[in-house]
Amino acid sequence: QVQVVESGGGLVQPGGSLRLSCTASGSIFNIYTMGWHRQCPGKQRELVATITKGGTINYAQSIKGRFTISRDNAKNTVYLQMNSLEPEDTAVYYCNAEIIPVGGSLRGFWGQGTQVTVSS
Repeated sequence: QVQVVESGGGLVQPGGSLRLSCTASGSIFNIYTMGWHRQCPGKQRELVATITKGGTINYAQSIKGRFTISRDNAKNTVYLQMNSLEPEDTAVYYCNAEIIPVGGSLRGFWGQGTQVTVSS
């Protein structure tokens, strides 16, 4: 089985920072693109940032210059450093990873989500 688990959410004041982590574990043959999505209250889930195994990065326009995605391939882990947080960043943040499980085929795996609340 494959698991994708996020951590690092919480409550932060406007202008503050948080760092999210997401680790994939289990019977994994290979991991390709990893990324973060978020679902703000009353809105659809949206892409935040993705990073390929080779390090190619894509950001949503709304978070460019404030958020930084990175990954450690040896640890099967992707990070999201969030700076200059705004109340509009309040959302449940979900990790997604494109994984080939051992004996399986490529598919996307989602974490359970971690709540980020930006409020004074």
